Amino acid sequence: MSTLVECVPNFSEGRDRAKVDAIVEAMKVDGVFLLDREMDADHNRCVITLVGEREPIQEAAIRGVGKAAELIDLNQHQGAHPRMGAADVVPFIPIDGLTIEDCVDMARHVGEQIWKRYQIPVYLYEAAATTSERQNLENIRRGQFEGIRADIATNPARKPDYGEARVHPSAGATVVGARKFLIAYNVFLNTPDVEIAKKIAKAIRFSSGGMRFVKGAGFVVRGLAQVSMNLTDFEQTPIHRVFEVVKREAARYGVTPVSSEIVGLIPKKALEAAAEWFLQVENFDSSLILENRLAAVVGGKMAMGGLRAGVEPFVEQLAAPTATPGGGSAAAAGGAMAAGLATMVASMSRGKKAYLQHERELSETIARLSQLREELKAAIDADAESYTAVMKAYKQAKDSASADGLVDTALKQATSVPLRVAEWAREVTGIVERLKPITNPKMKSDLTTATALARAAIQGALANVEINLESLKDSAFAAETRKKAAALAS
Repeated sequence: MSTLVECVPNFSEGRDRAKVDAIVEAMKVDGVFLLDREMDADHNRCVITLVGEREPIQEAAIRGVGKAAELIDLNQHQGAHPRMGAADVVPFIPIDGLTIEDCVDMARHVGEQIWKRYQIPVYLYEAAATTSERQNLENIRRGQFEGIRADIATNPARKPDYGEARVHPSAGATVVGARKFLIAYNVFLNTPDVEIAKKIAKAIRFSSGGMRFVKGAGFVVRGLAQVSMNLTDFEQTPIHRVFEVVKREAARYGVTPVSSEIVGLIPKKALEAAAEWFLQVENFDSSLILENRLAAVVGGKMAMGGLRAGVEPFVEQLAAPTATPGGGSAAAAGGAMAAGLATMVASMSRGKKAYLQHERELSETIARLSQLREELKAAIDADAESYTAVMKAYKQAKDSASADGLVDTALKQATSVPLRVAEWAREVTGIVERLKPITNPKMKSDLTTATALARAAIQGALANVEINLESLKDSAFAAETRKKAAALAS
């Protein structure tokens, strides 16, 4: 099975194009493709976006860190953006054919190799973090290169995950991790007063009581105050909402946004949501976009075979004499179809005169169903992958003294996937019930079908939970999971 991973390394050089060219050249590995490169002189930082298969992209990232260590001296580095390493941060993001847990394994491998090859200490962050304090990058990077250099040897909290308690004399330390897709988004204000940008950043970032999934800081860039942000989950905290809140906060200080910028790349889905928000298009759906419709047609999803052409490959995979995909994947697919049907009903009622009083509730429901649909679709592959991991664990455990531990760890993951499917499908059933009185009654058969699919998803998913629990040695985990499953089945 092929894999597709994104890697977005940030290097502490944004002014010398030759150095950035050399770093990019070092990361040229067969199977890895350069999607984007951004240089910012004020931040003195560049962001490189790579995509590729699992093994080659790990090697590309490692080589990039090594080349940065050759070319960048943090003792001479100055810029607006905080930094602790020549290669400052190296995140891995799952795109296709692997999970966030796989990216955690990649981060650990890359971190270990960076220390072994270049003697640069490495910290793990986000999903790869070894402690809760290190999940947030800003906690690790506090004090920057100079502060970490001063106390890494004496402060136990500064001990790196890989390497000795000392920074590389010129390349500092590097942070490696695994995370969901992040949007780096900056808003420029019509003032050079950086204190206003800092106040706005404090108001909107989650760590100081602001918006969930927003990190923010204030800088002066190109002579203007800039609110610099990372949006760590654009589906739950969309970019258009962030812009509107920044605009509202700016007005409190008598200033306005003059422009904004994306650093790196942005998912099309984020821009579609922004278009729907600002244009207020009735009954908007991504299929209304010409390129999306063309892609569906060219890809065969709407080809001469009709709708059958889209679903037939998955059905035939279910029918094949192989263990995966199996009941867990089918349960997830059923839940995704239930969420899709509910979305359709809500979308066809929203904007209609008879249901204008429910406009806000319908919009919020559609947004949540979209999230559930994506999670359930992802679980189709995740369930199959977790089964494969269990089989691999059994094989590895045959000659291992820690057999129970290896297998139990894999079984717990294989249990967590269908349990989440049951939770999401249960939420879909609740949404469907709430939609019945506020949507077109002529579409009640669609909602009935959605309920039936969601209930089947719950039942099938919980059956998969139980069969995995039967083989678990950890009785406490099994008891707690059965308690959760019983609540979902009731």
